[in-house]
Amino acid sequence: MKFRKIAFVATNVPEAQKALAELSEQYGNAEPGEADVIVALGGDGLMLQTLHAHIKRRIPIYGMNRGSVGFLMNEYQGNDLPARLAAAEITTLHPLKMDVVVADGTHYTALAINEVALLRETYQAAKIRIYIDGKERMQELICDGVLLATPAGSTAYNLSAQGPIIPIGGELLALTPISAFRPRHWRGALLPHTAEVRFEILEADKRPVSAVADHTEVRNVVDVRIAAEQSIELLMMFDEGHSLDERILREQFLN
Repeated sequence: MKFRKIAFVATNVPEAQKALAELSEQYGNAEPGEADVIVALGGDGLMLQTLHAHIKRRIPIYGMNRGSVGFLMNEYQGNDLPARLAAAEITTLHPLKMDVVVADGTHYTALAINEVALLRETYQAAKIRIYIDGKERMQELICDGVLLATPAGSTAYNLSAQGPIIPIGGELLALTPISAFRPRHWRGALLPHTAEVRFEILEADKRPVSAVADHTEVRNVVDVRIAAEQSIELLMMFDEGHSLDERILREQFLN
């Protein structure tokens, strides 16, 4: 596939800004709304921001690492960029949609590419009831929090919370507790990607909880429903032989 109009976006760090200037001079810099492809220069945070900014456009996004964490990024190299883009493999992702109700009855929605995390807001542990597809599966989880991660997000916060790594093609979601106190030894669950998960916050006045969808936080939630938004397709590009599937597989053999 040939891309004639390339748009570059970059973080404010010197390395990213230098790359932006060099690549723009070499290849031009189209407006994102008119481009065939967007090249993000930074770390994983910029990749997530770029995906969110163009979440309904179905435009391919190719990242090159000019930041500290670059799991979602390709190696930086300024030469032969059109050839790299033409040969890149495209991974299709579906975000999670979070629907929440807060204590005053207000409703909010947000999309998450990595995960939706519920987190205690005070010194007291949260108490959360869990439903899967309308059926109660856990009457009371006492914890610092709980998260639902996509395959792309399974190597992020989910992995730090001891959750499982999921291959991109696994069609699964990871439900992972964060510092569970009761049940003490519950490690979470793998769910089909079609599952609808509902979290009911118990004793919400005494034990307030926030819900975070990637960068969007809603505080004092009482009810949270999450499901994959199959109507939205996100297109991420990776160099040949370095697909997201390969990265996720490799991550499972690292110390």
